[in-house]
Amino acid sequence: MNSSQAIIPSQPTVHPSPRVGGKATLLTAAVMLASVLSVTAIAIAQPSPAVQQKLAAIKQSIAENQAKLRQYQWTETRQLTLNGDAKPPSQFLCQYGPSGTVQKTPMSPPPPPPSGGRVKQRIIEKKTAEMKDYMGQVQTLLALYVPPNPQKMQEAFGAGKVSLNPSPDSGTTNMVFKDYAQPGDQMTLTFSSATKKIVQLNVNTYMDNPQDTVTLAVQFASLPDSTNYVAQSVLNATAKKLVVTTTNSNYQRVMGQ
Repeated sequence: MNSSQAIIPSQPTVHPSPRVGGKATLLTAAVMLASVLSVTAIAIAQPSPAVQQKLAAIKQSIAENQAKLRQYQWTETRQLTLNGDAKPPSQFLCQYGPSGTVQKTPMSPPPPPPSGGRVKQRIIEKKTAEMKDYMGQVQTLLALYVPPNPQKMQEAFGAGKVSLNPSPDSGTTNMVFKDYAQPGDQMTLTFSSATKKIVQLNVNTYMDNPQDTVTLAVQFASLPDSTNYVAQSVLNATAKKLVVTTTNSNYQRVMGQ
């Protein structure tokens, strides 16, 4: 036989490995599982009718109450404690202005000028200005929570970040809002089913730096005509070692309202 005519052995037939089909099956199962989990997550994220009903009641209560409060003026007493040292309390006459914001007129005499030499006076004046600026920022932040903002509550509800914790023994329900005004914060409203009013509010939030935590505990009370108002609030700015206790009293109707 001529070497050029050598017989070339036939190539064996290659059959698909059964493992390839197994991988395809696993991939299909994974896709189906992901779809099921996605649908389940969407279903869980949907706010429940109970939350929606309670939120509507709270929003209505807030709107009606704010209208009533505009008819009143009251006395605010503010007690500031810094580094454990209680400062002299200050009082303000408060009333809602035409723009809907609370206008405060000082009732206490201005604090005496700082004593000591010129250098000490400048240091005290600087620290006082810094604290005043910080308090202004804190008040701006807390205005997002008190009174609760209906739009922000609705946004948290739409995002599925509202939950209910009923307390049958006390006849109240805690409505918890997460990421309410800024990421990572929490606002808890305690709502009375009997009176249809907020009885307590607690806020855990922070300033620009999440380490600069600020908490607020608010207790509500009612006037003889059932108007709900903030009886007392306690603000705690941990990083600044600052506690501000605010008490509201002596509510009186404004003439002509």
